[in-house]
Amino acid sequence: MAFGIRFAPFLIPFRRRLQTFAVFYFVANFLFTGTLTLLLLLSILFTRYYYIPILYLCWWIFDHETPLRGGRRSNWYRRLSMWKWFAEYFPVRLIKTADLPADRNYIFGIHPHGILCHSHFVNFGTEGTNFSELFPGITPHLIALNFQFQLPIQRELSLMNGACSPSKESLEFILSKKKGTGNAAGLIIGGAREVLDTIPNTMILTLKKRKGFARVALTNGASLVPVISFGENELYQTMHHEEMTLGRKIQEKLLKLLTFTPPLFFGRGVFQYSFGVMPFRKEVFTVVGKPINVEQTPHPTDVQIDELHEKYIQQVINLYEEHKNKYGYGDIPIKIK
Repeated sequence: MAFGIRFAPFLIPFRRRLQTFAVFYFVANFLFTGTLTLLLLLSILFTRYYYIPILYLCWWIFDHETPLRGGRRSNWYRRLSMWKWFAEYFPVRLIKTADLPADRNYIFGIHPHGILCHSHFVNFGTEGTNFSELFPGITPHLIALNFQFQLPIQRELSLMNGACSPSKESLEFILSKKKGTGNAAGLIIGGAREVLDTIPNTMILTLKKRKGFARVALTNGASLVPVISFGENELYQTMHHEEMTLGRKIQEKLLKLLTFTPPLFFGRGVFQYSFGVMPFRKEVFTVVGKPINVEQTPHPTDVQIDELHEKYIQQVINLYEEHKNKYGYGDIPIKIK
């Protein structure tokens, strides 16, 4: 240790170096690639290579509906060895509790959001945790924030991972029987607001007023599957602002303005353990619950939506209570907001 900084040992297994590289690639892409590439293209616009950003803009306009139409997944990219290294870093383990027949479509309700959704990404955006082996015949589509499809290069990489837009149009395209069966939308229901409650050793879910997913499930006859990642909230230390404090009000304003909230957090670095944007190496157990089969109702009433919503919340609570002792959450109550 020097200057209060705890440095990583120089001699560590090469496999651990690969794991760190894989996670660094994801974090750098999520936080920096889109913005830096946009600035690079804008700067090139004023050089003799001005045609490069113009060509990319033409491509973006031509291809702008792809995130709304099931995306453009790349199986070879999703199966890269790098994603196995990514899963091993923490490690992340995907746990199946029930079979999911491929003759239906599904909405995976993923909880909690966490800071950068590491486990959600590797489970549903890659084959790093062997999703296809556990759930044969099911094609997952991780639902991402819209801004990820506005930024150059980051957009293309997200699409290769199988990500799609969070719009109603996008969800209905994935879940429509016209597209066939065996499709699953991986929806982080708490969204950006839930990021504000990402606190280690808690399970606070933004769910009470989130009913849109229940409506979509009813109109498309898609089964609801609760998913809980035990350990996602422990991957970073966060600065939490209580309700009604100035810090929380500022975050709420930013959420309304930007549609996402930049949380105050820190983890570790690539070569030291004291600070940085890399997540801590802590185990994450993602438990996929039993499906709630839903009968297709083209025009659901508010009562039907409320009933399904309440049933789903109860299933989430039951899943948490059933598995919390096994995965280190025994003394931590679940809170639904």
